[in-house]
Amino acid sequence: MMVHERTRALILSLLVLAIFLMFWQIATMPTQGTQVVDEEYAKLVGAAAATGQKSTFPGPMDVGIKLVEHLSDPFYDRGANDKGIGIQLAWSVSRVALGFGLAALVAIPLGFLIGMSRLFFQALDPFIQVLKPISPLAWMPLALFTLKDSNVSAVFVIFICSIWPMLINTAFGVASVRKEWIDVSRTLEVNPLRKAFFVILPAAAPTIMTGMRISIGIAWLVIVAAEMLVGGTGIGYFVWNEWNNLSISNILVAVLMIGLIGMLLDLCFARLQRAVTYKD
Repeated sequence: MMVHERTRALILSLLVLAIFLMFWQIATMPTQGTQVVDEEYAKLVGAAAATGQKSTFPGPMDVGIKLVEHLSDPFYDRGANDKGIGIQLAWSVSRVALGFGLAALVAIPLGFLIGMSRLFFQALDPFIQVLKPISPLAWMPLALFTLKDSNVSAVFVIFICSIWPMLINTAFGVASVRKEWIDVSRTLEVNPLRKAFFVILPAAAPTIMTGMRISIGIAWLVIVAAEMLVGGTGIGYFVWNEWNNLSISNILVAVLMIGLIGMLLDLCFARLQRAVTYKD
């Protein structure tokens, strides 16, 4: 029954995709007899598009051709402003992994401390509530000024945006552990370290993983914008550079790859979340 339902869902997804591609193709089909009198616009989009021979927005076939070109040689390196999309994605993923990993090293232990101690919660909560709403990109100028390195600054921005969901969810998960389990560990005189690893961590793991899953999604969103600001390498820089070249097809290819990588990251953490979910 479950397999049949998944098959129907797959068929419906493919149908939606086919309808979307059809309407996209129709909307971008070449038109005849349309004249554009704005000379500046003609210079911007090119003579062929400006005279109405072709839509300025690429169709699915154009994007598909570009996608095949990029995937046929994704790791070429022909200089500072001409690198394959595979290299650009690798730079972005590595920055996200480093910033996210550093955030986890800080957020999870600190979340344990806040969740287990009401005193620490009351002392640190005002700072968390003030810092949490600040846009990660607002830290970028300060990071560039103090760290003097665009790559390190991008990692720092990922660190900042990743830390809060993990910290809050860890603290909530730890504070929500059943009191009976804590009382039993206290009765058995379990030392604090063993209690943290063998009693609290397994119980709080699903909530912690939820925070990590939220954080990785936010981090992947932010890295694109951060790389547009710092430049150099990364999929965000690739998008901005292609915009400067007025290559909408390449931008759409990059957008597709951003979405696919984001989906893969979310799927990985969803699997981890299911794997650690505690069963009563």
